[in-house]
Amino acid sequence: MGSVEVLAGLLVLVVVLRGPITRSLAAPVLQTWLTVFVSVMTQAVPFLVFGVVLSAVIAVFVPPSFFARALPRHPALAVPAAGVAGVVLPGCECASVPVAGALVRRGVTPAAAFAFLLASPAVNPIVLVSTAVAFPGQPRVVVARALASLVVACLMGWLWHAFGKGSWLRMPARPHLDGMAKWPAFWASVRHDVLHAGGFLVIGAACAAVIAVVVPKEWLSQLAANPAVAILVLGLLAVLLSICSEADAFVAASLTQFSMTARLAFMVVGPMIDLKLFAMQAGIFGRSFALRFAPATFVLAIGVSAVVGTVLL
Repeated sequence: MGSVEVLAGLLVLVVVLRGPITRSLAAPVLQTWLTVFVSVMTQAVPFLVFGVVLSAVIAVFVPPSFFARALPRHPALAVPAAGVAGVVLPGCECASVPVAGALVRRGVTPAAAFAFLLASPAVNPIVLVSTAVAFPGQPRVVVARALASLVVACLMGWLWHAFGKGSWLRMPARPHLDGMAKWPAFWASVRHDVLHAGGFLVIGAACAAVIAVVVPKEWLSQLAANPAVAILVLGLLAVLLSICSEADAFVAASLTQFSMTARLAFMVVGPMIDLKLFAMQAGIFGRSFALRFAPATFVLAIGVSAVVGTVLL
C-alpha cells in the first residue's frame, strides 16, 4: 500500500465521520488549538519555503570554493563572520535550519554554520525593523536584541568548535543528487527539504498549540513579580509558543507585566530554540545533536540576555 492509497483511505474516513469531526472541531478548546496551530504554520511556511529554495540554490549552483573564499580559513574567525552574515539575510528560524544544513554540505565548518543558524533569524533587517516598530522610541531595545543575539550565536559557534564531537552530528547529505543535471537536482533538493523539514515543522507547531491551550495565563502574572524568575519564565514561554521571529517582538511588547530584560530574553531565545526548531534541528542534524545543542543554546541565551538587559535596559 502506497501513500496515494493511504491518503485515499483517510479522505474516505473523513467523509464517513464528517458529523462527529464537525462537532469536535466546534469545541472552544479545539478552536483555540486550531487558531494557534494555523497561526504558527502561516507565519512559518513562507520562510520555510524561502529557506528550502535558498538551501537548494546553495547545494546545486554555488561551488564549494565560494565558501572557502568568503569565510576565514580558521574556524574561530569564521564563526563571527558567519554570524554577521546573518544580518543581511531576511528570513526566520524556519529558513535558517535548511540553509545551515546546506552550508555544512558545501564544506563550511559546522561551528560557522551553527553561528549563522542562530544569528540569521534574530538580527536580520526584517526582525530589527519589526522590533523597532513594536517598541517605538526605544532604540536601546533593538540594539540590545541585536547585540545579545550575535553574542549568543558566536559563543555557541565557538563552543561547538572547542567541544563538539563529530559523533554527535549527523552530517546532512544528498547522495541521490550526485550525477544529476543542475535543474533536476535543484527541484529534487527542494522536494526533499520541504517534505522533511515541513513534517517536523507540523510536529513543532502542534506541540506549541497544545502548550498555548494548557498553560493558564494567570500563572504568568504571578511569576512576573520575581525579576530573575521572570527572565526564565519568558525564555521558556518563547520555547513553548514557537512564534516566528518576525512577529515575536509584538508579543513581547504586549507582555507589559514583565520587565524589559525578561522581554529581551523572550526575543533572544525564541529565534534560537523553540519546539518547532528543535524538531527541525533533530530532523536535519540528528537527535543526538539537538539534545545537546538546544539546552546549551537556551542557557547561554538566558544568561546573555540577563547581562545585556541589565546593562542597556
